Amino acid sequence: MTKLKGLLLTEGMHGMISQVEGLAKALDLEFVHEKIELNNFWKLLPPKITPVQDFVFKNKINSNFDIIISCGRKSVIPSIYLKQKYKGKILNIHIQDPKVLLNNFDFIVAPEHDGLIGQNVLSSKGAIHYLTINELNKNENYLTPRINNQKKLVSLIIGGPNKYYDYNEQIINDIFLKIEKIFLKNSYQLILVPSMRTPLNIIEKAKKYFNKDQIIITNIDKKAYHSALKLADHIVITCDSTSMISEAAITGTPIYVAQMPAVQNDQRFKNFFSLFKSLNIIKELNNSIESWSYTELNETNRIAEQLKNRIKQNDFS
Repeated sequence: MTKLKGLLLTEGMHGMISQVEGLAKALDLEFVHEKIELNNFWKLLPPKITPVQDFVFKNKINSNFDIIISCGRKSVIPSIYLKQKYKGKILNIHIQDPKVLLNNFDFIVAPEHDGLIGQNVLSSKGAIHYLTINELNKNENYLTPRINNQKKLVSLIIGGPNKYYDYNEQIINDIFLKIEKIFLKNSYQLILVPSMRTPLNIIEKAKKYFNKDQIIITNIDKKAYHSALKLADHIVITCDSTSMISEAAITGTPIYVAQMPAVQNDQRFKNFFSLFKSLNIIKELNNSIESWSYTELNETNRIAEQLKNRIKQNDFS
C-alpha cells in the first residue's frame, strides 16, 4: 500500500516541529515540512479575525499531499485555506487549541491540561513529540566518553525565557545552586543541555559556575540531548517547557521540574504540572534526592492509533 503524503505546517520552533514530525512518523506518512511566514499586517491579528485567503501567508504550497498536520498560531489559516481549496481530498489535523471554530479541522490533538472538548478533539497527556526509545538507545553512547563511571548522572535540560517566565539572573543562580547542593555534592556528575531558546549568557554562566568535571553542552546538539536523557539517573527540566518535560517522560526516569516565579498567569502550566504529578512523573526540585518510577509515557503512538482508526472509519486511503 502506498504511503499517505503529509504536509507539516509550523512556525519553525523546536516544540512545534517535534509535535508535527512525531505524529507524522507515528502515522507512517511521507512528509515535507513547511515553515509558515505570514505577511506583515496579518502577523498582528489572531486567527479568528483573519480572512481565510492565501494573501495572508507568503508560502507558495504546490506539493501533493493527503494529510496536513499543523501546529502553532501562524499555521491555522494556511491549514484551513488548503482544506477549503482541496475540499474533500485532504484531511487536516491541528495540534494545540487553534482558537477558531474546531470544525475547521478534521481532527484536533490538544493536551488534556488545555481542557479543549469537541467531537473531533483527541486529548493527549502532555505534548506529543518525535522522541522514541529506539532513537534514545541509538544515541545513548554519544556522551559516554565524557562520563565518570564512578558517579551517577543528573541531566539538566534548560529552556529559555517566554511570556510566562523571564529567567532573571537570580533564578538561574538558584537553579545552579540547587543542582550543586542536591546532586553534585552527593556524587553526581552533571550533563547540562541547552535548547534553542536558551540565552548564550546562561551557557557561559554555566561554564564558569560548574567545574571542569561537569559536562556542559554549549550548542544545539540533538545527539547530546538524546544521550543525556537516556543516561541520566535523574532529569531536571526548567518549568517553561512542557514539551521537553513531555519528551523526557518517555524514559521512565525521575523528572524534577525547576520552578520559577511566573511573570503572568501560568494556569495552563499549573494544570500540566498537576496532571504529571498525579501520574507520578514529576516532582518539584527542592532540597533532596528521591527515586521513583512511573509508566513511560508514549502519547504520540496512542494518539496516532486513535487517528488511524478514525481515518479508516472515514475510508480515507
